[in-house]
Amino acid sequence: MKAYLDIETTFDNTISVVGIHIPGKDMVQLTGTQVTDVEIAMALKGVSAVVTFNGASFDLPFIRRITGLEVRDLAEHRDLLHVCRKRGLKGGLKRVEVLLGIGRDSGITDGRMAPRLWQRWETDGDEKALRVLLEYNKEDCVNLEILESILDGMD
Repeated sequence: MKAYLDIETTFDNTISVVGIHIPGKDMVQLTGTQVTDVEIAMALKGVSAVVTFNGASFDLPFIRRITGLEVRDLAEHRDLLHVCRKRGLKGGLKRVEVLLGIGRDSGITDGRMAPRLWQRWETDGDEKALRVLLEYNKEDCVNLEILESILDGMD
């Protein structure tokens, strides 16, 4: 069983959201104080592979630094950034999505909005900002599954 993982970060270099999409299961989104080694490990229980985009350089080291959890000790890791580069696809996840025709409903295509949305939630209690942030994170995770399917079909 695979899990598609993406994190969102804050202006003060913490994690605001850990999103985990396991096809056929409910989306798991850990926020704020829920972002712990125990909660992430529980969400990944039974997973044999974790798929990310730039996770080897960003998401997984960030999780390790903040929680102490080494995700690669729980499951194998596949970083789609490297698969994209081998196929000549350059840019970040949003750019690759555009190149391959993968859509988004949230309308947010700039990851720099994530810390702003979290800040609005934390400082103002803006529930709409939190909903938008969680939808954005969910799209990142679900789109990783779509991206992986497209990339694997290019072989």
